[in-house]
Amino acid sequence: MGAGHDHHHGSITDAAHRRTGRLWAAFALLGALMVVEAVTALRTGSLALLSDAGHMFTDVLGIGMALAAITATRRRSTDPQRTFGLYRLEVLAALANAVLLSGVAVYVLVEALRRFGDPPEVSTGPMVVVVATLGLLANLVAFGLLRSGAKENINLQGAYLEVLGDLLGSLGVIGAALLISVTDWWWVDPLVAVAIGVFILPRTWRLGRAALRILVQAAPEHLQVTAVRDRLAAVPGVAEVHDLHVWTLTSGMEVASAHLTTTPDAEVGAVLTAARTALRDDFDIAHATLQIEPGATPGACGPVEWC
Repeated sequence: MGAGHDHHHGSITDAAHRRTGRLWAAFALLGALMVVEAVTALRTGSLALLSDAGHMFTDVLGIGMALAAITATRRRSTDPQRTFGLYRLEVLAALANAVLLSGVAVYVLVEALRRFGDPPEVSTGPMVVVVATLGLLANLVAFGLLRSGAKENINLQGAYLEVLGDLLGSLGVIGAALLISVTDWWWVDPLVAVAIGVFILPRTWRLGRAALRILVQAAPEHLQVTAVRDRLAAVPGVAEVHDLHVWTLTSGMEVASAHLTTTPDAEVGAVLTAARTALRDDFDIAHATLQIEPGATPGACGPVEWC
């Protein structure tokens, strides 16, 4: 007998859906500034500015993927084989963002280390400062648009991290240009690029790790499976809990399944209601599939080799 689950998934991607307009605004703004920064970097030879333009490119591409994923998850799947719809597209977009950011950061780090040996002359005229300042303003706006949503949705977190990298990049470009114009220390330009890469890479890897945990269906880091098992075992009428699985489908949706062996005198309906309530209230697991085995001998269903 299986029951005790909630079929409503409407809140899973609400955080992302509510902020679609903000994503589009950030996409348009950063796309325009990306072109301006790239052209200026190529004309002046500024690696720091080119680094910032590269990060902005991943912003535009990453936000575009985020928008595509959100659009896809809005559409109700008509394919009976996709029993969970397309919610995992958001996680895939976040992982792709992490890979893009890592690639750009590694490239800039390698190029910066090469330049330390023979720093090329970098133009620090008003054009670099003006363009970097425009990039800073654009990133500040995008940062404000995405910050709140990044706390609720892994897809938005990927876009937010990219914007954060660009924000720091713009600050670095401005600082490097001003310092070089005063001191002629050309190595400041690659040094700023290295600093940006070192700051962003750990955050990018954490994002990628979080996405991979979801994709391999590992239990959420903030939940202890043993605690979930103990709580279900404490439900009145439950004699044993086995074949317990807890995983994340997408941001904001934790999922669980379990077999509950009940005592001979237990009422199935009461056990299901109490178990659902415990999972929802104590662990914020709103979607649980529970199989009840009334009065069965503990372990009667046999071991599951892959669990």
